[in-house]
Amino acid sequence: MSDQLDGNDDTRYTEIQACLEKEWEAKCNRCGACCGITDGDPCENLETLPDHKYSCRIYEDRFGVHKTLGGRTFRCVPLRWIINQQWPGDHLCAYKEKPQNFIINSREKTEDRTGSADEGQ
Repeated sequence: MSDQLDGNDDTRYTEIQACLEKEWEAKCNRCGACCGITDGDPCENLETLPDHKYSCRIYEDRFGVHKTLGGRTFRCVPLRWIINQQWPGDHLCAYKEKPQNFIINSREKTEDRTGSADEGQ
């Protein structure tokens, strides 16, 4: 057997990754906390939307060194890199919400709210 993916597997993998990325992006509630709106000195590229949510003017090119409105320099990084850290207003971030339908208990079992359980691995 070959350890390499054939063309169909490679295509399927790419499709799955695109789907997962779309799901991840859809979790954002546009609170602006990760962009500094709650600490009073947000990124200069953060814009307020008509529904009082926030968006990045340069979203596709956001990673790298930028400035806040006050002139402070910072590095914009993928949220996945810092999701385990804290920042002002992070309690507003949908990415930091714990899943409501699963509970992990001390015996490494995952239980859903209906009471069925699957053994953890």
